[in-house]
Amino acid sequence: MGFGPFFFGVYKVMLNKRADKLELLRIAEAVALEKSIDKELIINSMETGIAKAAKSKFGHDNEIKVLINRESGDIEIFRKLIISENPENTNTEIKLEDAIILDASNKDKKIGEEILQPLPTFDFGRIAAQTAKQVITLNVREAERERQFNEFIDKKDTILSGIVKRLEFGNVIVDLGRTEAIIQKNELIPRENIKAGDRVKAYCFDVRRESRGQQIFLSRAHPKFMEKLFTQEVPEIYDGLIEIKSSSRDPGSRAKICVKAVDTSLDPVGACVGMRGSRVQAVVNELQGEKIDIVNWSEDPAILVSNALSPAEVQRVNVDAVRKKLDVILTEENLSKAIGRRGQNVRLATKLLNYEINIMTDQEDSERRQIEFKEKTDNFVKNLELDETLGQLLVAEGFSTIDDIKDTSLENLTKIEGIEEETAKALIERAEDFHKKDQEDISQRIKDLGLDDSLINLKGLTPGMLVTLGEQKILKLEDFADLASDELTGGYDVIKGERIKIQGYLEDFALSKEEADNLVMSARNIVYKD
Repeated sequence: MGFGPFFFGVYKVMLNKRADKLELLRIAEAVALEKSIDKELIINSMETGIAKAAKSKFGHDNEIKVLINRESGDIEIFRKLIISENPENTNTEIKLEDAIILDASNKDKKIGEEILQPLPTFDFGRIAAQTAKQVITLNVREAERERQFNEFIDKKDTILSGIVKRLEFGNVIVDLGRTEAIIQKNELIPRENIKAGDRVKAYCFDVRRESRGQQIFLSRAHPKFMEKLFTQEVPEIYDGLIEIKSSSRDPGSRAKICVKAVDTSLDPVGACVGMRGSRVQAVVNELQGEKIDIVNWSEDPAILVSNALSPAEVQRVNVDAVRKKLDVILTEENLSKAIGRRGQNVRLATKLLNYEINIMTDQEDSERRQIEFKEKTDNFVKNLELDETLGQLLVAEGFSTIDDIKDTSLENLTKIEGIEEETAKALIERAEDFHKKDQEDISQRIKDLGLDDSLINLKGLTPGMLVTLGEQKILKLEDFADLASDELTGGYDVIKGERIKIQGYLEDFALSKEEADNLVMSARNIVYKD
């Protein structure tokens, strides 16, 4: 039906042309049915539109009310007046005696109540009729948008299927039946050839109220799209016997999905692959040939990262659960397999595990350990005035910093072979003296760097962190609030196919990503609140 015949009927009535008013109601009912909107809302919109047009005839200071008879289609126009003892505005107020003159039934009205004064019908003119049309169009479209939102809000986080209606500036408009959705250019699989008339599936990642444009946002590049496809293809996932723990994608190229068997009698990887690969192949076909690695979940990060970096064979893994970092050691021939083309394999594994993964050979790990061992030894020798042998002994026994020695007990030190009680006491005293002097130096350094009190007082930042931030010219709370957590903890980036280490400002303080996120968010809450 559409709005065309409907507005033509409205035009004929408003221009006092010959028109079947009952037909107007029938057309309104047909539009309401087609648009899935309440008929009453459309008629109310007509009343509002006609009232606005009538103001151009009777004056904009008047309050106009229009009533359309739901049975006959007759249109009545009234002016709303409030009964007042001393009317100040004759366009909106009236004395009770004058109201009774207009209509004897008003004698029961009281001060402050509203009456309706009938107004004569007239030739609205095309401009007024056009005004009414605009009001009706706006109200009906707003109602249609609200209906769409309410209908599809429950379909968020599901796969929707529709017909490609048209392409606009690289975006794909999808016809879902009674409404349209959009797949934005960056949510499409790269190099995917989609044409008008194609049937497509996509993941509904957002449904929101928009004043204009699309309200339903779909994606074919989202990792959840792959997860939902597996849920459709693998009955065990749908039934809850196998759980999808996480996933990561490089759309159109490669993806990883991590699965765990809730029913321990099942092989989760085999179930997802299917007989002769039928299940995983169905997902691959929908994702335009994207290669999918199915990873078996493990509570142990070392086992999990070994599974995730397949086909590379891992020798051993050093786990830092606090900082969420994994050092993966493997042979030279497995290095390229673990990293993958342009760092793709390790990048996807990093997203899958939510751990920072550091790939290295056995030789690189040995060299790194030797450097760390020497740095820790030199620190003890220089600042605690020890001989090198005693410094090496302390490092070998697991002491990494002077604070570790300060905070340990006399009993723990004397358990180490070669350290007598007198030596242990001297070590703790020297560590305490160094700590005290170091704190004084740090306090002076913070003062010299000129850090703002707002940053100094941010809960969670230690004096050492403050000095490091000050040396990087991060002096104000606003400067800190503008940082990303990765800038604090550090990480890796792939540049021209090489995996490059990015040093974080506070990386030396063993700050976890969660702790960094909390610090930054605390700063932002203070800054934006002020």
